[in-house]
Amino acid sequence: MPQYCVNENAQANGDHEVHNVTANKTCLPALSNRRNLGEQTDCWAALDAAKRHFDDVDGCAYCTPACHTS
Repeated sequence: MPQYCVNENAQANGDHEVHNVTANKTCLPALSNRRNLGEQTDCWAALDAAKRHFDDVDGCAYCTPACHTS
């Protein structure tokens, strides 16, 4: 199962982006800004996990495009 993280720093629109760490793309936030979400079955489960920490979350357009909405 893939590993996910959420960026602790919000984007300008207030969203905290969820990233697929296993995909190893260049879009990952700095290690110091990552909150580990652990292994998740898919990006939708990762978004649910991130919502336990932040109200506004969205998938990254590059490494979790199926869950990217804005």
